[in-house]
Amino acid sequence: MLKRLLCVALVFTISKSYAQTENYPSYSHDNVNAVLWQQYSGEYRALCFQGYNFAKLSLDQALKTKSAKKRCIVVDIDETVLDNSPAEGKQLQKGGVFNYNDWKAWTDLAKADTVPGALSFLKYAAKKGVETFYISNRGLDESATTLKNLVDWGFPFADQKHLMLKDKTSNKEARRQEVLKNYNIVMLCGDNLGDFAEVFYQRNQTDRNTAVDSLRNEFGRKFIMLPNPMYGDWESAIFDNKKGLTEQEKSEIKSTKLKSF
Repeated sequence: MLKRLLCVALVFTISKSYAQTENYPSYSHDNVNAVLWQQYSGEYRALCFQGYNFAKLSLDQALKTKSAKKRCIVVDIDETVLDNSPAEGKQLQKGGVFNYNDWKAWTDLAKADTVPGALSFLKYAAKKGVETFYISNRGLDESATTLKNLVDWGFPFADQKHLMLKDKTSNKEARRQEVLKNYNIVMLCGDNLGDFAEVFYQRNQTDRNTAVDSLRNEFGRKFIMLPNPMYGDWESAIFDNKKGLTEQEKSEIKSTKLKSF
């Protein structure tokens, strides 16, 4: 009798859970595999370690060349040094649509974990006399909690001088140029092509790929790319950078873009 009651309870729980997800549109599930892959797969961790291992080797090589200016590394924050996959998980649980208030609630916690390999690499660079600038498209109102998150983990140069957040534009080129006034940027680390050079900013899919091919020798050397299957400008490029698309329209475009046979 007890087994039968437990079985009924389990079926009810699964049915209730399924019914709740059925209330969400189909596009709300688009990102599930990407988020789970980042949160659980050894392959994600391996790629991060691989990226930062290359970074260390490349930094050692760069330091063999004399520099008139102080050397620095420029890093993005989200999915480059801090892992925000829990924010993406919350988004999926609430229907799969990005909501800035939920994102802000996450960053206010200052509890993001580190991206594998990031902290040890930047500490290694600091010991070599190389500073780190954190150029991120987080908003200025996230400055205090972002610094807290970085400081709590012990990231080097986590201070107001080295933190450059988004003010008026998501284009990071002006901020990179500001750093270049006093520093030699020997390396850039990011999960999005726009973290490296303006040539990638808001370009269409073909132009982005062409630019990657033309700069192929920089990746693994001056440009260190970290994996992020969850979001990024690659997705906007699939939509030809069109503004105002509904989530349903985006999902339909994704389906038409799939390659098959």
